[in-house]
Amino acid sequence: MSGENLEMDKYLFHQGTHYTAYDFLGAHIHGDEVRFITWAPNAKHVQLACDVNDYTGEGFDFERLGDQGLWILTTPRLQAGDRYKYKIYFGDTYHLKSDPYGFYHEKRPATASIIDEDDFKFTDSEWMDRRRRLNVYESPISIYEMHLGTWMKHPVGNTENKTVDEITDEAHYSYREVADALIPYLKEMGYTHVEFLPLTEHPFDLSWGYQVTGYFSATSRYGRPEELKDLINKLHNANIGVIMDFVPAHFCKDAHGLRLFDGTPTYEHPDEEIAEKREWGTLTFDYARPEVQSFLISAAMYWIREFHIDGLRIDAVHSMIDLNFEKRDENRKIFNEEGTEDNIAGIELLKKLNTVAFEYDETLLMMAEDSSDTPMVTSPVHTGGLGFNFKWDLGWMHDRLDFMEEEFHTREYNHNKLTFSMAYKYNENYLLPLSHDEVVHGKKSIVDKMAGDQWQQFAQTRLLYGNQMSEPGKQLLFMGQEFGMYHEWKDKEQLDWHLLDYPLHYDLKRYVADLNRLYQEYPEFHRSDYQPEGFRWLLVDDSSHSILSYARKSGDSFKVCVFNYRPEVYHDFKIPVPEPGVYREIFNSDSEDYSGSGVVSSGRHFTTDEGYIRESQYIQISVAPLAFQVFDLEDNKNGRKKYD
Repeated sequence: MSGENLEMDKYLFHQGTHYTAYDFLGAHIHGDEVRFITWAPNAKHVQLACDVNDYTGEGFDFERLGDQGLWILTTPRLQAGDRYKYKIYFGDTYHLKSDPYGFYHEKRPATASIIDEDDFKFTDSEWMDRRRRLNVYESPISIYEMHLGTWMKHPVGNTENKTVDEITDEAHYSYREVADALIPYLKEMGYTHVEFLPLTEHPFDLSWGYQVTGYFSATSRYGRPEELKDLINKLHNANIGVIMDFVPAHFCKDAHGLRLFDGTPTYEHPDEEIAEKREWGTLTFDYARPEVQSFLISAAMYWIREFHIDGLRIDAVHSMIDLNFEKRDENRKIFNEEGTEDNIAGIELLKKLNTVAFEYDETLLMMAEDSSDTPMVTSPVHTGGLGFNFKWDLGWMHDRLDFMEEEFHTREYNHNKLTFSMAYKYNENYLLPLSHDEVVHGKKSIVDKMAGDQWQQFAQTRLLYGNQMSEPGKQLLFMGQEFGMYHEWKDKEQLDWHLLDYPLHYDLKRYVADLNRLYQEYPEFHRSDYQPEGFRWLLVDDSSHSILSYARKSGDSFKVCVFNYRPEVYHDFKIPVPEPGVYREIFNSDSEDYSGSGVVSSGRHFTTDEGYIRESQYIQISVAPLAFQVFDLEDNKNGRKKYD
């Protein structure tokens, strides 16, 4: 443990290069004693407020540890399970703070930290070894994004004389309970990964975990830290990767948290104009401060090292790298010393974080949720990039969803929304998300966004998911959208599981499972996502029919994908193909198995050798309404062996 060498710990921490600072800061049990270390550089005095002294702080006085703001207390009078806060004196007053490095906290609305002794032993070495041998860019990655508290709930009994928090907690599945329901579901659905909205400690349920107080603490809403480790361990042993949302962009202002920790701006930026994220009511970290760098990078590495998390989705990257993020008043704009609007300290923090993460394990998934047009987000740091290995393609998501809301008769004039993403596709390593942000706050659920009647809405949802699966890029879908929730994500209630009693919803769920298996079975759909030769337009500009076609390739093997964004059926429709031979349809979203209309292109389709658009041959097929179809080359006249 690095905490055994305090002089080196202090030096690295104050240099901004201590990447496991949680090993010595916070509360640690050493034999029969507990040692507390906290950082409060402008504090006048620090005491430990706990149950033993009725939170007065009496008898538990910290001493200075060096001259740069560290404070230390060692006592035999506390043990694992005891609650505590830091009583921090500044000026003529004081306040009580939770431990920024606390591993466990009381369940909200209580706010004390808890001394934790976690002896959980992972048994996922086979998964970890296999993960480290993977090429993440060539592997299938299909992510189920979920909010643990509202995925599935217990029925609540008598609510008389109970608070809202008590009722909510009674309904919550624990980390251990959710494992029994979630893992079989993810296996049934064919997902390779699950991504949890933040599971770090947070005071307000409806922040969904994005306004954090405990960066090193698994939220106690669902159980103890070792129970979350057990959930992750079980997911790994079921061959399912785990990604967690991580929020270094801002933190909440709750009195027990990081805000004005020692009475002055400590974790937040000292310039109010930079610190305040007014639209969110939160504060921006002071990324230039070395101790804050140690804090944030250590927090990220804590989840990676101690919880075996396979990747982090870094939230709100745009707000970290742009000094004027969401500042609409031109007269209040901020500029750096170079005269640009870049938040240089935020940019350097992200580069440092990604460098440290990939030095630890180059197969981690470090994903940027970035709404800016900043270049080189997924380029290595040494080449001038931010160093992520994946970026969410929010442009793809918005273009597709906007198009699907268009009435059928106007789609001809918006055809470019289906094709524009390929113009910038290879600028970054993109993941194609259909995330929680798109099914809340009046935006409607995925199914409910679609134009047309109910059958057409479900057909288009299948079509959209087929496009997501087959276009270059890894993929993510938010919970409930796999079976066609009509309500938005309600963020207080469980998913509408009762909808699975109805054929359209049940069959959409089956379709998503089959789509995931198609994606994983055929390397054409995942192996060459970030290589231009892995994609080839076949039919790109047929706006009058709203039909698209492209080939996905892996080596010499390819699959032909056809998309119809109109409710019409087109028989004997000519689709260009890359090579002559015989083609068969291997997948069709309009199959009756998925509540489709049953327009399929059965049998063998022979190519006609005739110049047609970009290719020298074509096949004639029945193009199903509002459908996604896949064709495979059965008989290759060039004699090359295709993938079987």
